[in-house]
Amino acid sequence: MFEVITQSQPTDYQSLEILKEAYYKLGRHKDVVTTAKRIAQAYVQQGQLSSAILEYESILQLFPGDPDVQLALAEIENRANSLSMRPAAPEMVEPEPATFPGPPAHRLRMPGPAPAKEVDDGRQMMFKVFVEGKLLSEEHFEYYWPTQRRFNPETSIVEPFIQVLAVKELVPLAQSLKVLCQRSRLAYLPLDRYDVDIDTARSFPRDACRQWCVLPFDRISKCVMVATANPFCKQAALDLEHATKHRLLWYLVSPEDLMRSIRKTIR
Repeated sequence: MFEVITQSQPTDYQSLEILKEAYYKLGRHKDVVTTAKRIAQAYVQQGQLSSAILEYESILQLFPGDPDVQLALAEIENRANSLSMRPAAPEMVEPEPATFPGPPAHRLRMPGPAPAKEVDDGRQMMFKVFVEGKLLSEEHFEYYWPTQRRFNPETSIVEPFIQVLAVKELVPLAQSLKVLCQRSRLAYLPLDRYDVDIDTARSFPRDACRQWCVLPFDRISKCVMVATANPFCKQAALDLEHATKHRLLWYLVSPEDLMRSIRKTIR
């Protein structure tokens, strides 16, 4: 499965890390090295040169004379040197704002309730994708975007937005998944073919999984793999990060498979 994912998305270093771990457990050391090189190349393409160097150096510990790695490290060094030689832009110093006498600060505080906590459920980015991307009218977006006020953690899962659009025959599900993969750069994973680790799933807050329709479905090494149908929901990431010390790896999945797995796993 991850071989297919990394073929279609060669810069998805998170999936490449999982693939490398799988090769290592299978004793396929040649594939481990090849995948490690692909990971380093993905880091270079995304400008993460320090991570690429660490990956290449881990290969040299096993194969000190690898010519491909030595050449790649030399290219990274030349690239880093060229960046460091560029003249820095002149620093702009902003003038300090003028100060005026006024009443003490405590007299300016107005009584009233504390401001409500702002929740980033991905609405802004999804608006850009679907409305500004000419896939959906603004009226339809406003009407069908899920409101969290209706969420009842005891009885319901908030249905993903793209599933609602598919049911209402506004945007086909395949089209929504394709554009979300392109905009979020997350890999698509067929969750219905994956054996969900129930212990991993149930170690995370039930309400967060149901409210944001996300599912931590496996743990590999120091990473937890999480399925979602809304890759821009930052609040979901925050809620899950509070429950683990592991790094979260996000994957885009079919909302139907996701809701089915949540109902089966999260109780």
